[in-house]
Amino acid sequence: MKISKIFAAAALAIAVVSCGSPKVEGSKEIQSLLPSKGEVDSTSYLLGVNFGLVITQNGFGNLNMSQLQKGLKDALNAKEGEPMDSVFVKQFKIDPSQMNMIINGYLQKRTAYEGALNKEKGDIFRRDFYAKNSADSTASGIVYLIQDSGSEVHAVSDRDTVKVNYRGTLIDGKEFDKNEGITFPLNRVIRGWTEGMKLVGEGGKITLVIPAELAYGERGPRNIGSNSTLIFDVDLLEVHPYVEPAPVPAKKK
Repeated sequence: MKISKIFAAAALAIAVVSCGSPKVEGSKEIQSLLPSKGEVDSTSYLLGVNFGLVITQNGFGNLNMSQLQKGLKDALNAKEGEPMDSVFVKQFKIDPSQMNMIINGYLQKRTAYEGALNKEKGDIFRRDFYAKNSADSTASGIVYLIQDSGSEVHAVSDRDTVKVNYRGTLIDGKEFDKNEGITFPLNRVIRGWTEGMKLVGEGGKITLVIPAELAYGERGPRNIGSNSTLIFDVDLLEVHPYVEPAPVPAKKK
């Protein structure tokens, strides 16, 4: 979920829950149109699940649950009014119209912290992997271990194409990607792959430990994280050298 959507959802939630539970009115026939207690309970639970997923899937980390509950109660107890007008916002400990600025600032700090921590852990992991496995390294910072050097056929150009089986994991062992028999040109992947696939021959096997700056850097997707070091176990099945396309003959006038 994009951050702007989080803000919109949170603002809408305050506006909705602030209305409270209206008194049930109307005849029994009219009241029978209302959702059943079971439907109310299910919807209430799923709203809680929704808020919980917003928290866990968007990097909010460990929040102060007592303050979260207080905010919810304040919204439920707020008197009706136009959302975010001067009368409405005075009913809260913090002006809800500042939600955008405060939450965005919080998330920026969380992202900076996670990125710095991942970078530190990744550097230590690469150093230890290099020492423990008697591995090799490149000038760019890739640490690699060749299990099978393969044939003398190597990718040499960034425009060469390779066919591989691979498994990608984080330094804690969590798998984030896996593929078999996939083909791609080396200029269409992360820089660590572009360089790393040239280190082993066709038919070989290699483990690449790629620093964040040669992977996704600060913009790593949520399942990978900011500044994460990535580990790829790769079987290089085929190498297809780039061939310049034949020139198209000029059309006769």
